Amino acid sequence: MVFYPIFALHFNIDIHMQIIQGIRDKGAAITIAVIALALIAFILMDAKRDASGGKSMASNIGKINGRGVELSEFNKRVKQQEDQEEQRYGRKPNSAQSVGIRQQMWDQMVIEKLVYNEADKLGIDFTSKELYALLSSEDPANPFLQDKQLMDASGKLDISKVNQAINNIKKMKGEQRDMLNDQIVDPSQLNSVATKYFSLISAGTYYPTWMEEKNNKETIAFASVSYVSIPYTAVSDSAVKVTDADVEKYISKNKDKFKQEAGRMISYVSFSQLPNSEDSARIKESVNALKESFKTETNIKAFIARNTSVVEFDSNFLPKSKIQSTQADSIVKIPVGEVYGPYVDKGSYVIARVLGTKTLPDSVKARHILIPTIDPQTRQPIAEDSVAKKQADSIFAAIQAGADFAQMAQRFSSDGSKDKGGDLGTFGYGAMVPEFNDFCFNKTTGSRQVVRTMFGYHIIEIMSQKGNSPAYKVAFLAKEIQASEATINNASFAATKFATDRNEKSFDTASLQKKGLQKVTVPTLVKENDGQLGMLQEARQLIRWAFDAKKGDVSDPYSIDDQFVVATVDNILSEGTQDVKNARPLAESAIKQEKKGALILTKLGNAATLESAAATYALQVLNAGADSSIVFTAKVSDKIVSELGQEPKVIGACFNKENQTKPSTPIVGKNGVYIIKVNGIGTKNADSPEAADENRKKQISDLRSLSTGNWIEALKKNATIKDSRSEFY
Repeated sequence: MVFYPIFALHFNIDIHMQIIQGIRDKGAAITIAVIALALIAFILMDAKRDASGGKSMASNIGKINGRGVELSEFNKRVKQQEDQEEQRYGRKPNSAQSVGIRQQMWDQMVIEKLVYNEADKLGIDFTSKELYALLSSEDPANPFLQDKQLMDASGKLDISKVNQAINNIKKMKGEQRDMLNDQIVDPSQLNSVATKYFSLISAGTYYPTWMEEKNNKETIAFASVSYVSIPYTAVSDSAVKVTDADVEKYISKNKDKFKQEAGRMISYVSFSQLPNSEDSARIKESVNALKESFKTETNIKAFIARNTSVVEFDSNFLPKSKIQSTQADSIVKIPVGEVYGPYVDKGSYVIARVLGTKTLPDSVKARHILIPTIDPQTRQPIAEDSVAKKQADSIFAAIQAGADFAQMAQRFSSDGSKDKGGDLGTFGYGAMVPEFNDFCFNKTTGSRQVVRTMFGYHIIEIMSQKGNSPAYKVAFLAKEIQASEATINNASFAATKFATDRNEKSFDTASLQKKGLQKVTVPTLVKENDGQLGMLQEARQLIRWAFDAKKGDVSDPYSIDDQFVVATVDNILSEGTQDVKNARPLAESAIKQEKKGALILTKLGNAATLESAAATYALQVLNAGADSSIVFTAKVSDKIVSELGQEPKVIGACFNKENQTKPSTPIVGKNGVYIIKVNGIGTKNADSPEAADENRKKQISDLRSLSTGNWIEALKKNATIKDSRSEFY
């Protein structure tokens, strides 16, 4: 999916060209260059700011700091994204994908509102002068650089042509201007405003001299220590008990760890609509009944179409590696005219008949000249078919009469290979689109022909062919294994009966087991605008039901994916702090460590020495740091922490001078309890001026990353965001 990152909202040339073609298709009587310049229409008005904060919620799907997100604008942007998805993948987004697109657009519009809100406070804007400066520059983000009609003889932008074009387009309005604002101007505006805001944050970060001096001292200091490490595993889990009161106390001290979003906890029971063994046997029998007729049929293509095969007839000879069948190895071994199967492949029963064999080259070298009918990026028409064919036929006739193929390619081809005289190099079977591929592998070296493909008309010449391997023409007749009407009705009846007989024990595990059913409990919180429920992809309607239901309610059956689903609301969670039950899985481990640490401290006593602590737990006193590896600035000590995990308290204690004269008091760390004795604190040689300068630059970079890394999330955290999408979708 396309999402413009906040710091990378550059002009998208593919989208730009789509807009140009879209305007051309509507019959705008202006040149491509002038159309490309239409985005300068922004110069005629100030940078847009949303002023819908005062509109009623009836026209908004939410508000961010009082700024409304208008329903019509939201729907328009969602539709644009869905159209792009359809254009890219050749199919409309399904329900689950549409939910994702709506979430993407909501997140993006929230960011926009937050950024513009901060920009307004600081007086940050994106002016017409800035846009004009961009469009008059050699900045790679300038889309005018893509239009050769605006260039001078040296290949630079001709400002006089730019200005003349501006004068020509100032009268543009309506759909053309809206189109360009939506796809190009608005993202550029957001990018500019956000970059300025980000730059202010970054520029406000500095590295004080006192901090630099302190860090330099800490960098060259190192400690050598003796220590005892008592891991928490020294105390068994059975020795500590975590009560609800313990969890509640832990939650109150660590509320940030236990923030809870509003949502539902849901369980469901499903009743499959998938075909059963009887359905499979029925389909197999129907395919088997066609086997003899399939073997003797003379018009195979008509036979396959007449019997509604889910695999269409392909008259091409294919290498075994290109035969789309799990049984290709067996099929190529049967004699021509014989039928193999039925067998199961991709959810269908299939029979296959070998119609013939021949040899094909393993690879082909060819060159071509492409006269396009569509833009390969946007898939929009760029030339009439009859015009392109006439030009291709003329070029082909000239080549046949003796014109140089390479020169004609350089002059007329729109393909990237034109600079190589149209040479495409060597390619294997299936590397090209079907019509191109068929000509190259079924004709002989030296053959030339005009071939039409989805991209337009190609003048192709086969330069050479290498190797040869057997190829097979195979006809497949396949019927999908589908559930019968009776199977679907039985599943529907069972789901309806289960939902109708609902009671407080309907979803009890024991009750379900008696009926041969199984409950699926969705482990994650289901949020109001979700479209997926656990493994159920198309569950939007069920989720809408759940947010209107009460705890314990049981739904009517919903047809989702390949099953009927009856659900219940296990719990309703409000935004805030988790309760004991939900917080326990995360809190319990930390609480156990606290309790184990307290037991270890009690057993050690207040006057513990290294030797007594080691003896108490049958451990050894260890030494570390003689190799200068323990430094104060280290996040992890190679000698101590490499085996125990991060222990910042231990590292800090290694540089406490009080621990040089006597052992430290027991330190309760992340992985255990530690007692250390500092044997000495030394200093290494200071860094060279060059190294110190590099370290300073790194510290500044780290500080800026720290201050700017989560600024969007910080804005969200401090914003008042009301999301009302569920009222509309």
